[in-house]
Amino acid sequence: MVSCPGDRLSLPEQLWLRFVDGRPLSALTTPCLAWGGEQLAARGKTAWLLVWDNASWHVSQAVRHWIKAHNRRAKQHGSGVRIINCYLPIKSPWLNPIEPRWLHTKRRVLEPERLLAAAELEARVYARFGCDPHPRLSIPDKVA
Repeated sequence: MVSCPGDRLSLPEQLWLRFVDGRPLSALTTPCLAWGGEQLAARGKTAWLLVWDNASWHVSQAVRHWIKAHNRRAKQHGSGVRIINCYLPIKSPWLNPIEPRWLHTKRRVLEPERLLAAAELEARVYARFGCDPHPRLSIPDKVA
């Protein structure tokens, strides 16, 4: 079934989505975390509880070290949003609150007759969740 622009999913809380160019990697996770922290700080929040599955780009040493350094800076400066990780047990998608939303969204935005272009799929997902679109995250060429 196709999602219509007015057909937004009713969510009790605010939801932000960011898409990435290419595969999700640790090098894209840290800019996403920085962006999310800025969004929360602008709203006066001081802590961010992340409920994460065990995807490699969530549990990598690079991401863990970045979060540790970020939290240290936030504590030293007395400002910013501290990030608290809550990792879900391995192979337990039923505990992840976003999984049922992704399943219903997938059913609503995909078309069995054709494969959607990335930009069209992205627009439909944003519309379904009622989120404002944000620029995609990408790795600079010199890093990739």
